[in-house]
Amino acid sequence: MDRRGFLKAATGVAAVPLGAAGLAAPALSQTAAARTLRFVPQANLANFDPIWGTQYVVRNASAMVWDTLYGVNDKLEPQRQMVEAEEVSADGLTWTFRLREGLRFHDNEPVLAKDVVASVTRWMPRDPMGQMVRAVQNELVAVDDRTFRWTLKRPFPKLRYALGKTNTPICFIMPERIARTDPFTQITEFVGSGPMRFLRNEWVPGARAAFQRFDGYQPREEAGTWLAGGKRIMVDRVEWHVMPDPATASAALQSGEVDWWENPLTDLVPTLRRNRSIALDIADPLGNIGSFRMNHLHPPFNNLGVRRAVLMALNQEDYMRALVGDDNNLWKSLPGYFTPGTPLYTEEGGEILKGRRDLDAAKKLLAESGYRNEPVTCIVAQDQSITKTQGDVTADLLKRLGMNVDFVATDWGTTGQRRAMKNPPGQGGWSMFHTWHAGADCVNPASYNAVRANGDGAWFGWPNIPAVEQAIAEWFDAPNEAAEKAAIGKVNRAALDNVVYAPTGFFLGYQAWRRNVSGIQKGPLPFFWGVSKT
Repeated sequence: MDRRGFLKAATGVAAVPLGAAGLAAPALSQTAAARTLRFVPQANLANFDPIWGTQYVVRNASAMVWDTLYGVNDKLEPQRQMVEAEEVSADGLTWTFRLREGLRFHDNEPVLAKDVVASVTRWMPRDPMGQMVRAVQNELVAVDDRTFRWTLKRPFPKLRYALGKTNTPICFIMPERIARTDPFTQITEFVGSGPMRFLRNEWVPGARAAFQRFDGYQPREEAGTWLAGGKRIMVDRVEWHVMPDPATASAALQSGEVDWWENPLTDLVPTLRRNRSIALDIADPLGNIGSFRMNHLHPPFNNLGVRRAVLMALNQEDYMRALVGDDNNLWKSLPGYFTPGTPLYTEEGGEILKGRRDLDAAKKLLAESGYRNEPVTCIVAQDQSITKTQGDVTADLLKRLGMNVDFVATDWGTTGQRRAMKNPPGQGGWSMFHTWHAGADCVNPASYNAVRANGDGAWFGWPNIPAVEQAIAEWFDAPNEAAEKAAIGKVNRAALDNVVYAPTGFFLGYQAWRRNVSGIQKGPLPFFWGVSKT
């Protein structure tokens, strides 16, 4: 029986009780049950430091616990969040910010300007936009308890966006004592000022995490959209139940043991649709971009010829049909890096990904590159359907190409740890891994960590491609929309010519929830504010 047949058959079995899966399953009254939202996340919450790493699952949990100075809304516009007001000097070199009154951390201590300064300082080295701000920073200081001042050597007009974007790492604000932790070392204390408290004593990595509404949180008056506005929590508790097996998650949702499933497998959507108690919708109209991420530091992918041979052989349709099945409305080929349907979308330089795949030509290029049968250490998370599915396609592709595949089946938490290592593949490092990027993060270079190619400052894989960085700098300095589009065309061409990473296609995904749950938004992450349950 193939994977799709197995999953469809498996959805007919009785639901596995949460307690039987090794999770706590307390007896709840009807009132308590209505005040507890049970959620199945995309993956295990293996660590909980939103600055140290870039996994979406960590960001999604962190958005409940830590707040931000600004937050983008559903139009990708940065709005004030913790900031009450800001002043910018006429020359654009001095920014003065004032915090909202009454902000408090979960330990009941006030949020002070010194906490902000420490938090921003920790964030900057880990984020490409933060690195750009740090490069032009003159001074960042607390003026008084609610005021901080940022002076720059040259203007940085997109500063508000940098502080409020959705892509990781987000500039979350922590108490000074926590924010003083080295940004390359994980924090061990999880105190924020966001709308929910993290219940560390209930955290069982691989199984469960729990969050409780923070009554001391003061939401903004505006309606909450994405990371902006009033983050009003309508339930007392949110429980995350980790269910890497899609059939188990499907059965739990249908039986009412869980309320909301972040990313149901597309194969199971027809079964879920037949259940009148279940609602389904596209999670985010901006979709996702699949990623075959290569390590530019070590053989074989430090060799441009090897990277281009893979790009020449790669068939995006194979990846997309494996991910979403036969529904052509859920995917499209992507000869580039930017989100389809958005103003800066371009296919410039995308010829290598178009047309019939030529495996023989790719093999010839691989041989000419000097590939010497080095093992390709493929780190493939098995508990995340998006990465597992792509990894299976890649293993077959590389073998047909004639490469020596070292397939390392692991979990998403371990992938997050290992991909940060720069060791050679044979010494605990890696050659490639799979991931995906939310379309909201790929609309322009400001929010798109994965397309950056500034060496040690780049995302995992550490590509060092000056032509890409020069084109990105042109986009940041562009005086008008026409200049922006011209610069993005250069970015796309240079990134494909040098293979920053291999895009595996554009795809949409679903989310599913019980019909007694309301207020679920579409967007690049699950937003828990405004969600209620009856």
